[in-house]
Amino acid sequence: MSRIHPSESNCNNLLRNEKASPCALTVLKRSSMSFHGTDGFTVFDENGGLAFRVDNYSRKNHGLVLMDGPGTPLLTLKPQTMTMRYQWNVYRRDGFGRSTKSKVFSMRRPLPSIRRSNKSEAEVFMGGSREHDGMPDFKIEGSFRRRNCKIRTHAGATVAKIARKKVNPTVLLSDDVFSLIIEPGIATELIMAFVIILDRICFKPFTPILCSH
Repeated sequence: MSRIHPSESNCNNLLRNEKASPCALTVLKRSSMSFHGTDGFTVFDENGGLAFRVDNYSRKNHGLVLMDGPGTPLLTLKPQTMTMRYQWNVYRRDGFGRSTKSKVFSMRRPLPSIRRSNKSEAEVFMGGSREHDGMPDFKIEGSFRRRNCKIRTHAGATVAKIARKKVNPTVLLSDDVFSLIIEPGIATELIMAFVIILDRICFKPFTPILCSH
């Protein structure tokens, strides 16, 4: 049976990729705890070790918790209610694993515009104190549903890429297994939180204009 995780590691510090080369993670769209159902995430580092996990019972939007490999809660992800757009807010966890009111970022779908071509799948606004001025800190471009997209800063620099997982140059695995490449100096748990929310806001089949290209 083919290994689905990479073979070499540049991700020894899982919370931030401080290596000179990109960190390659393998994301499996399945809970690490089989009795919790399959609508979670299991993320392997380049040595095949468990890097992150999300264990979830269903696709109902009651909120999710991103954990490290051993199960320590890192971030709480919650959908925002009473909004015309799909928007999720992410909060820090305290030293006891409890969710706090310290917002890390918000992610939402961009509004369609007839004045400009918007190629973004989603927009990310860091922090929670300032008003959103329409200029996101990060943009996700491409097609997440096709596992072919890039995460860019507002200046256009690519900080992470999502791609189909290859067993070899000619064989691709299913969409449930994909690669996440994170550039040096970027917090890996932050990018993984982006991926989890993309799975929620780009899943809706009745809005292909925003989530399929």
